Formats: sequence, C-alpha cells, structure tokens
Amino acid sequence: MSQVPSVLLVHPPVSRPCEPPAGVAKLAGALARHRVDCKVFDANLYCLFSLLGQEPDLTDTWNRRAWTNLPGHLRSIRELYTYRNPDRYSRAVRDISRLLDAAGRAGSSRITLANYSHEELSPLRSHDLLKEADHPEKNPFFSSFSLGFSEIFEDDHPTVVGFSLNYLAQALTCFSMIGHLRKLYNRLTIVLGGGLVTSWMSRPGWSNPFGGLVDEMVCGPGEERLLEACNAGSFSVEGQPDYTWALNCNYLSPGFILPYSASTGCYWRRCAFCPEKAEKNPYRPVSDARVITELQGIVKDTAASLIHFLDNTMSPTLLNKLAEGPPLAPWYGFVRVSDLLGDRDFAFSLRNSGCVMLKIGLESGDQDVLDKLDKGIDLAVASRVIKALHGAGIATYIYLLFGTPPEREESAFKTLEYTAAHSDYIDFLNLAIFNMPAWGSDAEIYETRDFYDGDLILYKDFVHPLGWDRSKVRRFVDKVFRRHPAVGDILRKDAPVFTSNHAPFFCIARHI
Repeated sequence: MSQVPSVLLVHPPVSRPCEPPAGVAKLAGALARHRVDCKVFDANLYCLFSLLGQEPDLTDTWNRRAWTNLPGHLRSIRELYTYRNPDRYSRAVRDISRLLDAAGRAGSSRITLANYSHEELSPLRSHDLLKEADHPEKNPFFSSFSLGFSEIFEDDHPTVVGFSLNYLAQALTCFSMIGHLRKLYNRLTIVLGGGLVTSWMSRPGWSNPFGGLVDEMVCGPGEERLLEACNAGSFSVEGQPDYTWALNCNYLSPGFILPYSASTGCYWRRCAFCPEKAEKNPYRPVSDARVITELQGIVKDTAASLIHFLDNTMSPTLLNKLAEGPPLAPWYGFVRVSDLLGDRDFAFSLRNSGCVMLKIGLESGDQDVLDKLDKGIDLAVASRVIKALHGAGIATYIYLLFGTPPEREESAFKTLEYTAAHSDYIDFLNLAIFNMPAWGSDAEIYETRDFYDGDLILYKDFVHPLGWDRSKVRRFVDKVFRRHPAVGDILRKDAPVFTSNHAPFFCIARHI
C-alpha cells in the first residue's frame, strides 16, 4: 500500500435517494481530520439518475407519460410546496418508480427508488454475490457505475476503496462493483463495512467467504480500522461527520436532509428478539453538549432544512437538551414511550426546539404482549404521549409489529382497538410482521425454519407457540386491520416509497 494513500468511499445502490449516507459522512469526517485524501462516490444517486436518463419503451402509454413528465416530477419532489398536495407528490414518485422498473425488467431485475432485486440471484447467498463479482457486466447498473469509477480513477487514483454496505438491496450491486474494480486495478486495497456486514460478522461461527475478493471486512464502526489502513499514525475517531461532498448532489428532497447519529446501539437493550441485543452491539452515546455543538456547525455549513436523528432511540437527556435550546432546524427521530413525552409542557418545548415528528415503536395495543416482550411500555402512558405530542403540533409515526411469539389473534384485535381509539392523534402508521432473528438466545426455545435458502440469512420463520402463524397474521393485517376505516385513513397519508423519510415535509408544508 502507498505510504500516502488516497481513499474512495462508495455508497452502492439501492437505497432511498433522499439524503446522504450518514456512515460514509462519518468516515469522510474522520479521514479529513487526519488529512487523508478522500473522495465520496454516492453511487446510489449516480446510478439511479443514470437509469432515469435512459429512454423507456415509448409504445407503452404509461411509460410515455412518465417519461414526458420526468423533469417536472424530479423538480416537484424537491419543492416543499408539492408536499401540500399528496396526490401530486404520489403521482411523481410512482411515475419515477415506473421508469426505474422499466429499466430493470430488461435484465430480469426489479428496481425501485428503495429496492433492487434479481429473479435468480439472492443477496442471502454468498455464492450469488461472488457470481456478481465474477460477471459485473450483467448488473443493470454496470454501465453507470463503470463510467463513474472510470472518471474518478482518471482524476484521483485512489489506493484504498471502502464500500459501505448497509442493506440487502445494495449487496448484489456492491459485489458487482468490487468485482469490476478487482479486474481493472489489482493493487487496490478494498475494505468492506457497514450495517449489513456487521450483522453477517456478528453471527456465531462466522467464516468469511469473500477472502479472495475483499482485503478486509470490518465489524462495527469503521473509522478506526480505515485510519489504520491509511497509516494515519496516532488518531482519534471522535469528531463530526463531513457532508461537504454532498452539498451539490441534488437529493430527492426539498432541501438538504442532515442525517445524524447521537448514539450507536440502544440504551434500553431489554426488548426480546432485538437484533441489537442479538448482535451484542454496545450502547455508545455522544455527549449531549457535543451533539449540539456539532449540529450547530453542520447545519450552518449545509443549510440543512431537516435533521434526521438516526438513533435507535433518542435518549431522554438528549431530548431535554434539545428542548432547552433554540431550534437548530426542523428535526425528527425515534423515541421510546415515557412520562417525559406525556408532559404537555415538555411536548411544547420540543415543538419549539424544531421537532416536527417523532417515530414511536408502540408494537402492540395489548399490555400483556408488551410486558412479555419486555418493551417497558405502559399503554396508558403511551396514550398520554400520543395526545400530548398531537396537542403540541408534533406528528406521530407509530410502528406496530404483528405476529410476535406472545401475540395471539385476540391481542391483534386489541391493537386494532387501541389504534382506532387514538386515530385522531396518530399521523402515520408503519405495519410490520415479526421476523425471528436467526442468531440470538431469544430464538433458541422456538422451532425455527428458513425463510429462504442462503448462508447469509439474518431472520428465520418459526412455529408460533399460540398457533398465530404467519399466514394468519398476514391475512389479519391485510384483510382486517388495514380495512378498518380509521386505520385506512391514516395509511393513505403515508408517503409512497419514501415513507418516514419524507413524512416530516408533509408536516412542515402544512404551515407554509
């Protein structure tokens, strides 16, 4: 490796192209502080826009309409005024998704603004990922990313390339990119990290199947290992992320969204079947004072229109700190139900600090289910929280989880009753069906079976102890829960594809 390395950080497709990748920004910040030459390639944004530039089959009436309106659709998603007209917004998102789908179908792929899948290849099989690396030219994004890499290497000549792999939807293309670079640049040092890689490496008995392709895989935060690979000498991994590279990227949002992590892990760490607990991820908070200082600087530098707190759950001390100060910018994040949030005056303080929406993992409307999952949630307190936030003008995005081991059909109906009773105070809903983490002590007492064939699976199906099996759960959610008039009214307000990432803008747009 060169004594003065140059680093390229890559964010592969596909993830929602509405905000810059926070993990890459954190790595870029660490490298910049130690004067390591670094360039960021948001290949997700680059490749999606490249596909949108390819003319579809115009004999299809709907394709022709979507293609004709594409410039206006891209412009409208970046205008806050559009978010006052949900129908116009939805039409723009669906037309853009239609063009991506048309581009993907030519290669046996399905591409949306949030996902990429292949009819024959699976990101759950290391064999398929290696096949992608062997034949990168078959990937639907190949013409885009190969051109992007060519331009970067012609100008910058990086010697270390770090890939940030966080989602299954990125995995196949990530390995296509790695295979492509391996064929062209033999002396590159390739480092692979990110949330999905951490989950793989946290599995018991992990054995790296990619040793001949990737020089190193990193479990957990990657700043320290990347600085070591760059011969940075003595260093500190603390410091604010760098988003200067993203300022002209033109993400699909009305203004710059600043994703920010005030902690890693979860301070509660008691919920049954929690992937964080199964992977033994420690809770590491950033000091509240440092959070405020960093955000003040980054918001000023980026002119952020929205702060997205990425924490698994924002701590009460951080919420108090934010409530005490002047607004930095509109913000939202995930919180736990607590007496603090049920206090009407505190809710108004949060609103005055810029809080426009809070995501809440309620999970169930049955207290017995919550207790058995060790959620630490009291439904009476949750009721006060939802009402207090609504009264203060803070939108709530409630997450519900069906099919957990202690849930039965009667419990699911209690969740429906609770949701309907609070429908006047709930702005958005996320409905999910429980997946059993494949590796963790909570799963050991249940009979499990694989969802899919693959050596990289993270979740399993299981035999429900109360007979509330997955098919029954799905039928209840689709045929009963979603069709309740009060629930349906809430679900129709959700932003297609972008969901909670764009939901705050609908809240902000109401007041313009």
